[in-house]
Amino acid sequence: MSYPEPIYHGDTGEKTATYRPNGTKPDWTYTNGNTVHYLATGESTGGLFGLYRWEMGPEPSGPGAHFHRTITESFYVLTGTIKIYNGTDWIDTEPGDFVHVPAGGIHGFRNESGRPASMLLHFSPGAPREGYFEGIPDLRTMSEREQVDFFLEHDNHWL
Repeated sequence: MSYPEPIYHGDTGEKTATYRPNGTKPDWTYTNGNTVHYLATGESTGGLFGLYRWEMGPEPSGPGAHFHRTITESFYVLTGTIKIYNGTDWIDTEPGDFVHVPAGGIHGFRNESGRPASMLLHFSPGAPREGYFEGIPDLRTMSEREQVDFFLEHDNHWL
């Protein structure tokens, strides 16, 4: 395997790094107190990847079994215990654990520990997941057809 084709063609490099301090407020907060930080969006990475910090409160939450056709998803646990479904079993993961799910791989995640937990979510390529995260609260006001369309638009295929 070799390196991919260059995506930068300059000779001197550029001063384009971004910095997000740890204390930055979340980009999205749910009514249950869960939050998401948009660390790197598909838009900000030129479509290469998306990276999000997902913070869950002590109440049970998280999506059930599903898969994506267009993106891979990876999980890196930062704090707490998070159940991650690998297509066969719900695994209790803890800080430092990593799970990668290729496109088409069945997966899900839940915090059922009764304590806060957090993880990094990495999507590749960088799909516009912000629209999915921000649209979840609207599901309760959507018709069944609108919900199906929402999930298809955001490449979530539930089992």
